Order: sequence, then structure tokens, then C-alpha cells
Amino acid sequence: MLDFLVRLVINAAALMVAVTLVPRIRFDFGDDWWRLMLVGAIFGLINSYIRPIVSLLSLPLDLFALGLVGLLVNTAMLLLLAFVSGWLALGFQIAGWPPGQFDAEVVIYAVLAALVISLVATALGLVRRLVPGA
Repeated sequence: MLDFLVRLVINAAALMVAVTLVPRIRFDFGDDWWRLMLVGAIFGLINSYIRPIVSLLSLPLDLFALGLVGLLVNTAMLLLLAFVSGWLALGFQIAGWPPGQFDAEVVIYAVLAALVISLVATALGLVRRLVPGA
């Protein structure tokens, strides 16, 4: 349970860094921190359960693409998060989607955000492993 909570905080922190650094990624949670934690939890669930299946199915292609498919899988998971967030009215949007039009701009900013989230989550995961007792 503690491991899940730590991953939830890491996902939420990585998501907030992406919202801060990547233009056109918007997360309007206002003063409701529960929205941030809920979106972090949804992102954690997507990464824990759906991402491994998609990664396994894309493994043969990933071997030839030298890991670039991993970035595309992360992008797809982020787009899924935006879709679920829009469905639940949690306020997370990528270039105005959802409810706006899904176009190349959405995908480009999702790729940039997925790259930032991957880097931040990896760095925080390494810090967690290096700190004794964490």
C-alpha cells in the first residue's frame, strides 16, 4: 500500500512538472488537491495495468525501433489519461483536447509531455531507490 502511495505521488509530481514545462498541457485543478491525486492515481493505474500489456504487444516493433516505441506507448497512455480525465471532468487537457478536436498538435504536445513525465518519474524513482528507508 505504501509503495502505491509513493508511486501515486511520483506520478502526480511528474504530471505537474509536465504541466508546468510543456505549453498547451493544462490541468485546472484549482484548490482541489484531490483532483491532482485522483488524476495521479488514474495515471498510476493506467501505467500499472494497461501500459505493460501494450508494451508487451509492441515489443517486437520496439526491438527494431531502438526504444522509440516506448515513447509512443507513454504518449498513448497520456492521451488515455486525458480522455478519462475529460470523461470524469477532472480538468486535464492536452492542447484543448478533450473536448476539442484531436489533431497533430495534440499528439505533438502529448509526446513532449510523455518525454518530460518519463524523465521526471525516472529521476524520482532513482532518488527513491538511493535514499535509505524510502
